[in-house]
Amino acid sequence: MQQRADTAEIRAPGALRLALELRALWELGASLAALPILRMAPTGDGHPVLIFPGLAASDISTGPLRRYLKDRNYAPHRWQQGRNFGPGRGVLEECGHLVRRLRERHGRKVSLIGWSLGGIYARETAKQLPDDVRCVITLGTPFAGHPRATNAWRLYELLSGERVDERRNWDGLKEAPPVPTTSIYSRTDGVVAWQCSVQQESARAESIEVEASHIGLGVNPAVLYAIADRLAQPDGDWKPFDRSGLKALIYKDPAAADWFPASCLV
Repeated sequence: MQQRADTAEIRAPGALRLALELRALWELGASLAALPILRMAPTGDGHPVLIFPGLAASDISTGPLRRYLKDRNYAPHRWQQGRNFGPGRGVLEECGHLVRRLRERHGRKVSLIGWSLGGIYARETAKQLPDDVRCVITLGTPFAGHPRATNAWRLYELLSGERVDERRNWDGLKEAPPVPTTSIYSRTDGVVAWQCSVQQESARAESIEVEASHIGLGVNPAVLYAIADRLAQPDGDWKPFDRSGLKALIYKDPAAADWFPASCLV
């Protein structure tokens, strides 16, 4: 039976983890240094990839990720809606329209990548258009907890004009899309409580833990490699992430680690 997280027990990361978000600059430098290794990741098949930025961010923030994916032979695309001020009127609808346009232009299913709040858009769009979406990858996305389990809920209220306690459908976000879905998260995330980004393993859903800051998820070398590996899965023949060999030193198995409480699975 699928277990659900008790959102009342999940708290936002503390001040120390929030302060450690400054390491995002180091993560960017680490990715540049690791380019020879990152270029050993599986090569893509040219299919389109749509990337959604996080709260208050724009397409500029996803530039390094899009450049890396282009280098790996994908066709990365911006979300084209300016800064992400929340899922206001028409935002998710436009996400769906863009997916349909990309599917028509490329003649192939579209993979969706969402960073933080952008991952909510990716997951919800995939639920609405499962026949047009190849896979979903989220980075530090809080789909399994209340917004107050993040350090961004006040900013969300300010930018979206919506009070988080007034929204009634937070629980509905826990349901995984009906397509292969990967959630990449970090226990040292200083913005989102890591428990909010963990989903129960299934035939088409997985979680991958990395050592990263929240702000640095889109440039962290371990994240970039995992994204390239997931996107390279053949359409219709998706398999879970392989942590064997040396990769086990970098990517922990959430289901096997003794620190992982079953109550956090969603």
